[in-house]
Amino acid sequence: MGSAIAIHWFRHDLRLADNPALSAADARGRVVPVVIDDPALEAAHPPGSAFAWWRDRSRAALDRALGGALRVLRGDPATLLTDLAARHGASLVTWTRAYEPWTIARDTAVKAALKARGLSVESHNGALLWEPWETVKPDGTPYLVFTPFFRRGCLGAAQPRRPLPAPRLDPVPRAGDEPGVTTRSEAPWERKLARHWQIGEAAAKAALARFVEERLAGYAKGRDFPALSHTSRLSPHLAHGEISPNAVWHAVEGAGPAQDVASFRAELGWREFCAHQLFHFPDLPEAPLRPEFAAMPWREDAEALAAWQQGRTGVPLVDAGMRELWQTGYMHNRVRMVVASFLTKNLLIDWRAGARWFADCLVDHSPASNAASWQWVAGSGLDAAPYFRIFNPAIQAAKFDPEGTYIRRFVPELAPLPDRWIGAPCTAPETVLARAGLRLGRDYPRPIVDLAASRERALAAWHALRGNVAQT
Repeated sequence: MGSAIAIHWFRHDLRLADNPALSAADARGRVVPVVIDDPALEAAHPPGSAFAWWRDRSRAALDRALGGALRVLRGDPATLLTDLAARHGASLVTWTRAYEPWTIARDTAVKAALKARGLSVESHNGALLWEPWETVKPDGTPYLVFTPFFRRGCLGAAQPRRPLPAPRLDPVPRAGDEPGVTTRSEAPWERKLARHWQIGEAAAKAALARFVEERLAGYAKGRDFPALSHTSRLSPHLAHGEISPNAVWHAVEGAGPAQDVASFRAELGWREFCAHQLFHFPDLPEAPLRPEFAAMPWREDAEALAAWQQGRTGVPLVDAGMRELWQTGYMHNRVRMVVASFLTKNLLIDWRAGARWFADCLVDHSPASNAASWQWVAGSGLDAAPYFRIFNPAIQAAKFDPEGTYIRRFVPELAPLPDRWIGAPCTAPETVLARAGLRLGRDYPRPIVDLAASRERALAAWHALRGNVAQT
């Protein structure tokens, strides 16, 4: 630690350990820790409600770790950082790089403004395992398919760096007129979400340790079953930067069977692939990467969209997933694919409507992962699932929730049904429904769409789209 003063601007890196930008500030001297809410950026790209709920509480946890020294300012970052540097005599400003195109543009302007005022500025990678410009093809173009991206672009590059220890900070105390952390009430989210999560860097480390010790073995197969506990549930901690991907990557090294470690690391690779897509294709959140899908005849159906959002489609696995999302701010990955396929194919509703709902309800929302994954399911993205791959929710339930445990957890009105029928109660004999005391249309909705007929409608739309493209 030097004798000068440095500012570290915390963003989505709400941790002390393995935070290269924070360590760089600490190496210069005492650190002034600050969070800045940028109204201009928020107006254009507002954080989702559930994400903001988690973020505020994560900031509070970080503030406690900093001994109450975290400032939380609101306004233009260039102006606020310049004023903060003048007030505390700081000569260096550091931050962790972000890779969304709109944040890059803002950060580039802030860096130029600070340098023009004589300040040193450093940005460091603390969010990804590999930089997006490091994993391109030999000709400099980005990979368009995941497998070669991960095998050649990532695993063929240098191994991710080892995580850094937390610096021995001596933060500059917050003055009385410098605003600190405030946690907005957001009562509905607090009532729903608080009991499901532990938030902050310490909680992230504990979640990683539990996963490695209890869930990593069997991950490769178990991750597909939503009633099992083989998923890591680290995605919110990664999204808010409470733990680094490097710490996660190296924690599983040799900690379980090779196939489970490889499968889990491939999921970290998919996170990288999504971030790299957004970096190289800035229109990812709003425009299909396969241009022919711009002419897809999406349906406008507010009633069907609302039924999907509220988990009352009459299709149990879909409803269970959507209710899990609403109640917990999270959804099992297998079920995310099922509910997205149902919306974009069985209901033929634009993937962007689903992405917007997820963005508002997910505590682990990432603009890159959200958009790339929705485009993957819809068939319009890179390395996308073929459009004709349409998940049948009843078959998925029978295969991955055969005892109905997951469905019963989130759709309890179906609990009395035998396992055989719980994934598709509309196919159960009336005698079975009667014994379960279940009346479809009153106790639980009838399906809002016929799965077979809607599948054929989606395929017809896709074939028509291909035919139109072929004629142009």
